[in-house]
Amino acid sequence: MSGTALILGANGRFGSHAAAAFWNACWHVKIFERGRDDLIEAARGADVIVNGWNPPYPDWARAIPQMTQAVIEAAKASGATVLLPGNVYIFGETAPARFGAATPHAAENPLGRVKAEMEDAYRASGVQTIVLRAGDFLDTEPSGNWFDKVIARPAAKGWLDYPGPLDAPHAWAYLPDLARAAVALAEQRADLTAFTDVPFPGYTMTGQELAQAAAAPLGRPIEARQMCWLPIQLARPVWPMARHLIEMRYLWSKPHWLDGAHFDALVPDFLETPLPLALRRALEHQIHPDQPMAGGAVANAA
Repeated sequence: MSGTALILGANGRFGSHAAAAFWNACWHVKIFERGRDDLIEAARGADVIVNGWNPPYPDWARAIPQMTQAVIEAAKASGATVLLPGNVYIFGETAPARFGAATPHAAENPLGRVKAEMEDAYRASGVQTIVLRAGDFLDTEPSGNWFDKVIARPAAKGWLDYPGPLDAPHAWAYLPDLARAAVALAEQRADLTAFTDVPFPGYTMTGQELAQAAAAPLGRPIEARQMCWLPIQLARPVWPMARHLIEMRYLWSKPHWLDGAHFDALVPDFLETPLPLALRRALEHQIHPDQPMAGGAVANAA
């Protein structure tokens, strides 16, 4: 069941991959251009609105409620289903390690509350909404995420700079896989409920396991080192982003993983990209052009 997908935030991390995935699945893809397009008009004829908008942390409290209301109004006017990438912020620091569709949205911190209230608004709107929930992103190009901007930055020198304890399991999602999963769910929208919360299993790894996994595509031993948070703490008075990074620091020390049972039931034939291949693509831009990457392990996995 394909159709027309309107992509919001097509230049962003999730939005760019979603646009490619819907296109590759033979959907008609419309790209919303901010500053030029009217959202209500752009949504006419759309079967799915993919909400890839994600403003910087300091703007969340102001911008996300406004964006949410605009998307709801456009979906009501067009009859479209809304599909958005959810995160794990909504569960809070005291949540159990297993994050599932029934896990309470008990976050008390500001960013977690913004996201929880956003999802509440969609749930109350009557607009069919699919939340595809994932952990931190592995991308195929530099996009300012934790992995490429911080963790893997020293990979060419032989180590990863990890933001938390090296033995705490952490949830990850490879963006091309997440985008393909979004298409698979959108194509089932006629059989889904008005509000469908789908945790995406992705990969679960400790910092140490991430370093070990990165060693194969890099073809060299990689050490995991715990990142020093002091520069971020010192920057807090003059850098607004620092306050929010520190606010979400607990997710690097809190063991957590996403329960994929619901996703597996909905998309039983989904083929996840093998971790060595995903890491090779995520690490390629971190390596000096004169330093070759190992291909044997990846070729065998693929």
